[in-house]
Amino acid sequence: MRVSGNTGRGVTIYSVAERAGVSIATVSRVLQDSGVVSARARRQVLEAVEELDYVPSGAARSLAVRQHDTYGLVLPELSGPYYSELLVGFETRAGELGRGVMLLLGGARDLAKPFSTLASRVDAICVFGGLAAHIGRGTRPIVVVAGGAPPGVEAITAENVDSADELTEHLLAHGRTRLLFVGDTTAAPDVLERYEGFTRAHENRGLRAAEPVHVEFRERDGIVVAERLLAGDLAADGLVCCNDEVALAIMARLTDAGMDVPDDVAVVGWDDVMTARYVRPGLTTVRQPVHQLGARAADRLHELVGGAPPRATRNVLPTELVLRGSCGCEEHAARPQGATSQTYLSTPPPRK
Repeated sequence: MRVSGNTGRGVTIYSVAERAGVSIATVSRVLQDSGVVSARARRQVLEAVEELDYVPSGAARSLAVRQHDTYGLVLPELSGPYYSELLVGFETRAGELGRGVMLLLGGARDLAKPFSTLASRVDAICVFGGLAAHIGRGTRPIVVVAGGAPPGVEAITAENVDSADELTEHLLAHGRTRLLFVGDTTAAPDVLERYEGFTRAHENRGLRAAEPVHVEFRERDGIVVAERLLAGDLAADGLVCCNDEVALAIMARLTDAGMDVPDDVAVVGWDDVMTARYVRPGLTTVRQPVHQLGARAADRLHELVGGAPPRATRNVLPTELVLRGSCGCEEHAARPQGATSQTYLSTPPPRK
């Protein structure tokens, strides 16, 4: 399609297309260095740009190829440190790539209509794993982060099973005999994988793992678990919690009630939020690269929009087991400024 005529507002993408004798879509592909363009057309466009002293605008590029220069991010909520860190990683990398971010918070509502609206306003979408089953595929590239993905959709996650196995085995090696896994395994695929690792560690010792204590992932849910322990409704000498927020809430409530962590009950978490290293005892946990998960998702969306095919296998980032005092390990009360009393045990992704 040839485009003729100038808008009268100075040099535009239409001016370049007319001078070069090509479509505005071809001009946009040359300027963005994306798509297949013949050498002759590319030369014509670049010569026209130089002759007209054209400076491309984002609006013109969007009009030419129907792109928005924006990526969508679908999260359940923003409360707690995990989601905010994921958002920061995603938004920072998207900004480095020259793209904006449009955020959709899922919560408990039906996502079909808001997801469809989002898809009409962005070029590609990153969806948190727990929400992946509730959204339509549509025509936009989609990446699922921190969880499983439907067939044909790419997934990016942190390693869960091996690190949960290692964390649980560490507690069993401390002599703990009544461990409970705290977290709703039906709410998020990555939490289910952590319970799988919890179960595997028991099976490796010829033991049977207890059923999980199904609670959500917030501070208030940790307090509920602590109250059940204090009331005798739950019996355990070690708790493997789905995240640090729940673990820290349990530790605080049990300590306030006069129980000793870890002597009476060991408590471990997941994520390695900043508070985990400053409470006493320090929280033993698994550090996962939340910021990097967000950044990697933005990178992959950018590549998919550029024409790269989805990967058939999950992109799994490694985690680290961080040992502090809440599991029963020795923790030094005094330390030099800037030093930490923790051991990092790297857990690589599972072998394919």
